[in-house]
Amino acid sequence: MTADGSTTGYRATHPARRVLVTGATGYVGGRLVPELLAAGFTVRATSRHLDSLKRFPWFDQVEAVEADLSDAEDVAAAVRDVDVVFYLVHSMGGRADDFEQVEKETAGTVASAAADAGVSQIVYLSGLHPRDVPLEELSKHMRSRERVARVFLESQVPAVVLRAATLIGSGSSSFEMIRHLTERLPVMVAPDWITNRIEPLSIRDALYYLVAAADLAEPVNAGFDVGGGHAYQFADLLRLYAKERGLRRFIAGVPLPGPAEKLSGWWIALVTPAPASLAIPLAQSMAEDAVTVDHAIADVIPDPPGGLADYPTAVRRALQREQEEGVPTSWDGSWREPVSAADSLPTDPEWARQTVYTDEREARSDLPPERVWGVVEGIGGSNGWYSAPSLWRVRGIIDKVMGGPGLGGRRDPKRLAVGDRLDWWRVEEIDRPRRLVLRAEMKLSGRAWLILEVTPEDGGSKYRQTAVYFPQGLLGRAYWWALVPFHSLIFPVMKRNILRRAGE
Repeated sequence: MTADGSTTGYRATHPARRVLVTGATGYVGGRLVPELLAAGFTVRATSRHLDSLKRFPWFDQVEAVEADLSDAEDVAAAVRDVDVVFYLVHSMGGRADDFEQVEKETAGTVASAAADAGVSQIVYLSGLHPRDVPLEELSKHMRSRERVARVFLESQVPAVVLRAATLIGSGSSSFEMIRHLTERLPVMVAPDWITNRIEPLSIRDALYYLVAAADLAEPVNAGFDVGGGHAYQFADLLRLYAKERGLRRFIAGVPLPGPAEKLSGWWIALVTPAPASLAIPLAQSMAEDAVTVDHAIADVIPDPPGGLADYPTAVRRALQREQEEGVPTSWDGSWREPVSAADSLPTDPEWARQTVYTDEREARSDLPPERVWGVVEGIGGSNGWYSAPSLWRVRGIIDKVMGGPGLGGRRDPKRLAVGDRLDWWRVEEIDRPRRLVLRAEMKLSGRAWLILEVTPEDGGSKYRQTAVYFPQGLLGRAYWWALVPFHSLIFPVMKRNILRRAGE
């Protein structure tokens, strides 16, 4: 990594260009923005909710624009005076039955506005799939991506479409799936798609191609396969990850009857942090080989300096970056919409107008607030919840079966930001080092929050944790009272163990 935070080290030959990044809060978009800034471009970043951009360290360096890409007026304003548009939005994990039509229409809106604004280049990151498989036979998410690609390639604005398979980097959905399948299952009997061939691409190389596509001397209208240069069976990706981690694993593929991809998606959802809404399309996308057929991209964009990274190198980089720096962006930051005002923690006067259940615990400690806060901010994920881990795991499995996120970890093991997923919670508010508000995303009949607070007191600190629940109907009330015995066990132990851990 260079001194300016760039992993690619790319320097633009046309730095006067203004580039627009749609999907800037997503896994790729959130990492692309600092690379574009380091390359010398002027960057404009969009999101449906401006607040979701503010958590990024590069927020003050970009032109931040709140825009709904399905709204023609919003898009027209976003692309005004822009030279290059990056289209990095898709509905992986989306729930709308008509998402294919929505994605096609949204891409058409962006392409039309780009043409009217005089944009010179569109860059779209799509999915890699077999060329000999008819469009109608692809999985619906891969089919949707290819249709979006065709919208751009047939538009009035030249488009570079980069078709990539699995992206390997800290926080990517594919890498997290590989990691959790391998680390949690010493013996794995998987569907026969585990023998399909796939050509992974490191996130660093993907970012290099994207930045370079904004720096072309002349506009280009073409699609290109991009990969790491080495094809593997999916099972090999698991075995090689295990080798990097010093693990021994047995993996075998077997035919499955019925809708194997859907069954596989549910299986992945139960074993990994991915919710079923994301795991199922991931499994469906692996039903076909994903290998490049040529390296024509080299005729337009030379290979990265030092060459393309193979899969083991990409895994080592991902593990090292996660350990040393945390994860700057993650798949789990965008699979849910940001918190709306209607869903945020109600104020005290609003509590008085409806039924609300609370569980409050507090304790004093001789430790300084900063010590206690370090444990509070590191809660969840691999650190757990400091009480009855087996009960938390059982509740997580039940939530996954019901279609919720379940226990799924966190983006960064040490620091949190507003919008981060924290197991089945979402970080709604963080006032470091005093207050952390978590909003529940698990399936339940009502709305719930967990508030963890640390305040100075008499040379030490006071720790307070409050569970807040607004039930919905009779079922919501029954749910709370059914859990009261468990709360009386979990929450006091959680309070005590957090302070004990801070003391260690």
